[in-house]
Amino acid sequence: MDYNRIDSISRSQHPNKQLTDVQYGTAGFRAKSDLLDHVLYRMGILTVLRSKQKNATIGLMITASHNEEPDNGVKLVDPAGEMLDSSWELIATELANIPDSELVNALKKIIKDENINEDSPSSVIIGRDTRESGWSLSRAAIDGINAADGIIQDFGIITTPQLHYLVVCSNTNGSYGEPTVEGYLLKLVNALLSIKKAKNNDLYVGEIYLDAANGVGAIAAKEFQEILHDNLSIRIFNDGNGPLNHKCGADYVKVQQCPPINSPGKSLTRCVSIDGDADRVIYYYLDDSDKFHLLDGDRIATLIASYLKELVEESELKIQLGLVQTAYANGASTTYISEFLKIPVVCTETGVKHLHHKALEFDVGVYFEANGHGTVVVKDSVLKMIRTASQNMNLPKKCRTASSKLTSLIDVVNQTVGDALSDMLLVEAILYVRGWDIVTWERSYTDLPNRQLKVKVQDRNVIETTDAARKCVSPSGLQSKIDELVARYSKGRAFVRASGTEDIVRVYAECDSSSEVEKFAAEVALAVHQLAGGIGPEPIIPQ
Repeated sequence: MDYNRIDSISRSQHPNKQLTDVQYGTAGFRAKSDLLDHVLYRMGILTVLRSKQKNATIGLMITASHNEEPDNGVKLVDPAGEMLDSSWELIATELANIPDSELVNALKKIIKDENINEDSPSSVIIGRDTRESGWSLSRAAIDGINAADGIIQDFGIITTPQLHYLVVCSNTNGSYGEPTVEGYLLKLVNALLSIKKAKNNDLYVGEIYLDAANGVGAIAAKEFQEILHDNLSIRIFNDGNGPLNHKCGADYVKVQQCPPINSPGKSLTRCVSIDGDADRVIYYYLDDSDKFHLLDGDRIATLIASYLKELVEESELKIQLGLVQTAYANGASTTYISEFLKIPVVCTETGVKHLHHKALEFDVGVYFEANGHGTVVVKDSVLKMIRTASQNMNLPKKCRTASSKLTSLIDVVNQTVGDALSDMLLVEAILYVRGWDIVTWERSYTDLPNRQLKVKVQDRNVIETTDAARKCVSPSGLQSKIDELVARYSKGRAFVRASGTEDIVRVYAECDSSSEVEKFAAEVALAVHQLAGGIGPEPIIPQ
């Protein structure tokens, strides 16, 4: 590599002027967009080094997901479509924060420590969401890739899941799918149509209203609609004519537990909200009394897992099915999965990378965060076994049919990462097969009332947790106070965790009383404020 060129471009075009450190969190770097120019330049270089080390295509996605318009960020995607390896997260953080004068030496150290052959070829795929700052930040990343002599495929404005898909396809010689946006669309739609052709169901109403968070998902949804025609009518609102993620999108609807702006007021209408980069999805509806009903990631996970179990049992194949959740999962969903569905369920730390890795331990692993971020992963050997069984004429017809249904269902899934639109099509496929409306789906179990709050603190790092973030070990005395509060409420559960992107502490509380849960959550938030260095006004406890 031409280190003089790298150094010159860094100092003259993308200097590090930042006074505070940035950290590669659970979703990469995320900050105000005007602080990220030098970070994108350096991440462009780092993707080239990672590509050389892995001898594979690496992805670079410019997005801040559910954050509002002033923010932006960048995440790197490893060859199998998974999040960047944790050891390289530390490398990325260090590289992003060093002074310009140390950049070249830092790159040489990475090359030496990671045993990278500078002469190896490299390939990087770039995408960005619809934020205005995305274009200039992508230019910074491209400058970095060019400076390091990498080969670039710039797909422009695409969803985050589409980028993950493209990376996997590029590294599997097309066996996972065609490495184009059109290939992505056709793979998912054709699988959905295959499911619908296998069975007629007049009970299913093929119409949904989609809140696209005024983000890139609106573009992808319109492309899906063009291919689906009348097989599924997607009526899109918040389609880009308003502020990104402002009073709309999956995160807003989940946290505020209310419809987004511009939502249709019709009762019993099946509504879907995704986030700004289209990797989270939740459902909701209003009943005849205009009461809001939320069907979040827990509901989606249980719907998918229950149907998968049904097909696995009918196929008579020996397949280990499992479901992965985080501490944010509603306690009622966990009970339903483990005691009624009798599917193994495990809990991991928050962050899709943790759930994804745990899900890979099962033959077929379903994982979802309550915020609607999740997917299904299937071992290659198991998928091959299912496909073979579907064509094995020596097996009973019932087993072949179930295996064929499993194959089509898996093809609707974007296994590389949580994909809002893929998950939406998967949900619609299952509702179609079962002939369910959204009310029938919701009746499978009753959520415990819950509430999420945020507490601003001086330093989020004061919060340290264990047991998949369910227990707080620092600051001293906070967990004992939480335990004391939990004991006061029937079926009470609460935990706190530091945000991965800003100096706030997230509070979650649930109990069996909708009239008491607000007070419960506020009491936990007050304990955090008092014991973890809260700033601003203390949380107000409802009387």
